[in-house]
Amino acid sequence: MLKFLTILKVALKAIGRNKLRSALTALGIIIGVACVIAMIAVGQGSQAAIQAQITSLGTNFLMIFPGVATQSGARIFTGQSTITDDDVDAVRAECPAVAYVTPVSRSAAQVVNGSLNWGTQVQGVGVEWPFVRSWNVEKGAFFSDSDVRAASKVCLLGSTVANSLFEGQDPVGQMVRIKNFPFRVVGVLETKGGNTMGQDQDDVVIAPYTTVMRVLKKTSKIDMFMASAVSRAAVDEAQKEIEALLRQRHRLAPGQDSDFMIRSQQEIAQTADQTSHTLSVLLASAASISLLVGGIGIMNIMLVSVTERTREIGIRMAIGAKSRDVLTQFLVEALTLSAAGGGIGVLLGIAASRTLAWKAGWPILLSPAAVVLAFGFSAAIGIFFGFYPARKASRLDPIEALRYE
Repeated sequence: MLKFLTILKVALKAIGRNKLRSALTALGIIIGVACVIAMIAVGQGSQAAIQAQITSLGTNFLMIFPGVATQSGARIFTGQSTITDDDVDAVRAECPAVAYVTPVSRSAAQVVNGSLNWGTQVQGVGVEWPFVRSWNVEKGAFFSDSDVRAASKVCLLGSTVANSLFEGQDPVGQMVRIKNFPFRVVGVLETKGGNTMGQDQDDVVIAPYTTVMRVLKKTSKIDMFMASAVSRAAVDEAQKEIEALLRQRHRLAPGQDSDFMIRSQQEIAQTADQTSHTLSVLLASAASISLLVGGIGIMNIMLVSVTERTREIGIRMAIGAKSRDVLTQFLVEALTLSAAGGGIGVLLGIAASRTLAWKAGWPILLSPAAVVLAFGFSAAIGIFFGFYPARKASRLDPIEALRYE
């Protein structure tokens, strides 16, 4: 221990003799570590933001799209609805892994309140929609099953639509016009924010699906339906049950392609997570190049140091220092440079991450493990690139080193 402290003291003195050169050498490590930490923070932040947006879609969420066929080996939408209300009722009754299910019928429309109007999407849904989407009503109440059966002209407004049409007033109980049909506002939905595609989820009007089909679209077919599994672990089972039931009801033979498509929240999450992870790896890899450049700088300066201190090395070996002592001496110097640079880089990287979050509004998430990893990598860089100069110094012939001028 005493020997190591002596070696460390000598290393610090050697580094201190050339302060500017040492600072410039450590600069590569500082920039590299700061970039790695900032990029990891951005990558992890984007992953967390995407997962939060996916979670906002609903709990254990499944979407079933009709009108899918295979043409020339590709799965495409034909535009023809092959799913009926009876299919939805059958899923509700015969699929134990499904907790809630709701038909969906969508229509773009202009919503008017007095002199104000707003173009948005009207979604026709069933009474179980709030449970499928995990979307609460902030003001008022959701419409009832009797409203669905009677195709009542009632609706709920997303917060974006409510703010655009009523400008701070309470919309509940007010009348709006949708495609020139009067609708009574029975509630306002809580704010959800954007989804994974950057679309505003609150820019929506919710109405009974029967009303949307019969009044706004003049059709008897639903566009799709949504389902929610009884638990996260049951999502795959719910998907299998729905697929088997619909294939049976649509009389599809074994081996025949399904005329519908099921997409789960987990699939969406996995796809988004893979994309975000790939981006994070690319960013971190690009930033890591700076660390490698810094490591090469350490190797270069240590080689110069060995050349400058050849006579010193000869004297130390002549008075009893062993090769491993000289090796340790130069490794400690390289490690000290890289560790000091890594420490400063960590602080700079954290500051850069918070600046990005503050100035650019980017989602930032930095875990302690990422900080430890970046710092540890910087120390490893110092050892790796410092080993060759240290080994070269330890193998010097003492007699030749004493003769060196």
